[in-house]
Amino acid sequence: MEWDKSDDCLRALMDDPPHIFESPEPKLSTTSNISEHEFSCHCCYDILVNPTTLTCGHNFCRHCLALWWESSHKNECPECREKWEGFPKINILLRDATDKLFSEVVQRRRAEIQANPKIFRSLLAFQRYGDNLGRTRINQHKGAGFFFSGVLTALTCVAVMVLVYHWSSGVVEQHDQLISKPVSLWTPEEVVSWLDQLGPWAQLYREPFQQENVNGRLLLMLGDEELLKPPYSIENQAHRRAVLAELDRVKTLGVKPPQNLWEYKEANAGKSLFLLYALKRSPRLTLFYLYLFDYSETFLPFLHTCCPAITHIDQSVENSFLNTQLEPTWRQWAEFLVKYLLLPYQLIAEFAWDWLAVHYWTSRFIIVNAMLLSVLEGCALWRLWTRARIRSMPHKMWNHLWKMLSQGFAFALLWPFVPQFVCNCLFYWALYFSPIINIDLVVQQLMHPDTQAL
Repeated sequence: MEWDKSDDCLRALMDDPPHIFESPEPKLSTTSNISEHEFSCHCCYDILVNPTTLTCGHNFCRHCLALWWESSHKNECPECREKWEGFPKINILLRDATDKLFSEVVQRRRAEIQANPKIFRSLLAFQRYGDNLGRTRINQHKGAGFFFSGVLTALTCVAVMVLVYHWSSGVVEQHDQLISKPVSLWTPEEVVSWLDQLGPWAQLYREPFQQENVNGRLLLMLGDEELLKPPYSIENQAHRRAVLAELDRVKTLGVKPPQNLWEYKEANAGKSLFLLYALKRSPRLTLFYLYLFDYSETFLPFLHTCCPAITHIDQSVENSFLNTQLEPTWRQWAEFLVKYLLLPYQLIAEFAWDWLAVHYWTSRFIIVNAMLLSVLEGCALWRLWTRARIRSMPHKMWNHLWKMLSQGFAFALLWPFVPQFVCNCLFYWALYFSPIINIDLVVQQLMHPDTQAL
């Protein structure tokens, strides 16, 4: 019986199928056969780090592209000069491939990039450009942008209304005489007004001062024995000590000490403007300055207000008044130092909170501004931590110290030549409009943070 040749072919296929169906294509190349040139940047001719693909198809290291963009100020490919569209993004697939195939080289190059401040600044500027470009392409009149623009507009209107109110009502002018007028020239009515400002408890002794027509000269002659005897008859020791303590301040200053923000601004125009800007820029240095050069008049009341001592429930108002002139306890110092180092703006917010009854709107603006500045400081520290640049903190602190000292020295030199109208504009701008600006900065930090692709 004769076999067909086709049957022999079929039998051969069934007996040895692997050899018959073996693919004629060669095997895939291993990683050892991959050339580094295929994954190299055409700018630095090294392995791609965070490869960024342009619309023309060429790939470059992101930092190389940032340096090219910063130097040329052109949105075009460094190789073919074709302009790219939009903002270049990192090619994730190509990045993962280079990280896996050339891990040692990529890690070494990443470390070199992080240690180079010029590359860091270029990448940051390039990313900011991309963020701004993205915001311009999105309709800012919709969604969150419209909401926050409305909030800022409303707050601006409120700030303008508060500013107009203070200018029109003349809050400061009604206290000018007591602040600038020497005590020896005070009239009996002004002495009674000064006594009323000590607190509600002082109302008990208003009538004797009116009956005796106590003027400024007689007021300066009063002592502990005179206040204890008729006609004043201040038998309460705490009340008498409070009056004597305030009398000592009046004798030392020669005028009535400021009782609120506007009186303090009227009596210390340059100092108030300096403290307002310095507390916003560098609260720690400013509080340290007050501790060294303005301890009894400003620093002690500030510390007692922000970190009050533990007192008994039945403590009277006049004793609280006296405590602001006492040396702080170790508990107060400990609380103050913790807040001073970690949350300095909280101290300012707590001080403003204590004055809500006197400065209704102004205290609220200060509290909001302190909260916003705390958020901005936290964002700055977070960026330093995430970018592993904590080691640069001492250098940044020294630069900040030198900058603040030079600005303070320049302010001390130029202050006598600045017109009062300009100083008032700067003061009210920092007080009422600075929170509105900081709201926009916080929104930018939270919605469009400055990212670093390293």
